Amino acid sequence: MKKDREGLTFIELMLVVAIIGILAAILLPALAQAY
Repeated sequence: MKKDREGLTFIELMLVVAIIGILAAILLPALAQAY
């Protein structure tokens, strides 16, 4: 295991959370209109 990889984990986690939040913000209104 390389140590230099460890610094990216927090940034990658924040990116994943941001992407999920954006997708939820886009998809939830669309699903609300569909039903």
